[in-house]
Amino acid sequence: MNRVATIALTALAPISWGSTYAVASELLPPDRPLFTGAMRALPAGLLLIALSRSLPKGAWWWKSAVLGTLNIGAFFPLLFLAAYRLPGGVAAVLGSAGPLFVVGLAALVLGERARLRTVLAAVVAAFGVSMVVLTAEAKLDLIGVIAGIVSSASMGAGTVMTKRWGRPEGVGPLAVTGWQLTAGGLVIIPIAALVEGAPPALDGKAFLGYGYMMLINTGAAYVLWFRGIGKLSATSVTLLGPLSPLTAAVIGWAALGQALTPIQVVGMAIAFGATVFGQLPGRADRAAAPVAAAPVAAAPKEPFGSPEETDRNVSMDLGNVKVRR
Repeated sequence: MNRVATIALTALAPISWGSTYAVASELLPPDRPLFTGAMRALPAGLLLIALSRSLPKGAWWWKSAVLGTLNIGAFFPLLFLAAYRLPGGVAAVLGSAGPLFVVGLAALVLGERARLRTVLAAVVAAFGVSMVVLTAEAKLDLIGVIAGIVSSASMGAGTVMTKRWGRPEGVGPLAVTGWQLTAGGLVIIPIAALVEGAPPALDGKAFLGYGYMMLINTGAAYVLWFRGIGKLSATSVTLLGPLSPLTAAVIGWAALGQALTPIQVVGMAIAFGATVFGQLPGRADRAAAPVAAAPVAAAPKEPFGSPEETDRNVSMDLGNVKVRR
């Protein structure tokens, strides 16, 4: 599969995550974000493990726990804490700053050179997102800001370490994703029980919403996300993140009747343009691309005749200006 197709498939993950707000507000019980996080992660993780029929071995028990905590177990609660303490726009802007964490960590851990064009794409994308989601009434809360920054750093570290550790030999993305989602869900469950208490009663709409969250929004999305991390650079993958708040804005306008101002439309164009720009290969990438080798002429066959026959063949070749094959 070529690079463009890989990027397009990976982009489906943040696009899917952009539907979280609409599904949660329309179908799920209110004020239960941690329970929702656990319902997204743990069932999806167990299902993927069952489908892959593979459990971690050796060091991958603790590696899966670390990655699951960074990408899911710590990220979800911190993200929801930021969302509760801050206006949604501020939380989204802090989340869109995640690529900057990945750029720095990738340079330290993976040796990926922090290119100016990558940093510029991340900054411009965050600025475009801020135009879409920030309002004049937005106010800052110190705890919420810290939670938003740490959640972005947690996801950024998880992305970089997922790239560094890769996958065990012979193990596919289904299994590794299942390990991480299960570990992350197990981290969230006690936090949800402590903060939110007993699980809420669920109706048909809630089952439909949680089914979508588990299968599409989390299971399939994270498989595509981690698969993309394995095939692309960490910075290239994380620069797809702004597609999530942009998708949320489009769904809010198309499905929930939320108006979009001209400034928001301009911000969406800026953020999307920066995201696309961040995926364009640089000169170093093009120079490193494999070049097809020119066909090499086969060596002349060794003559097997007598010395006199060999001399006669060579004379005929020289007279016809041809190389005998």
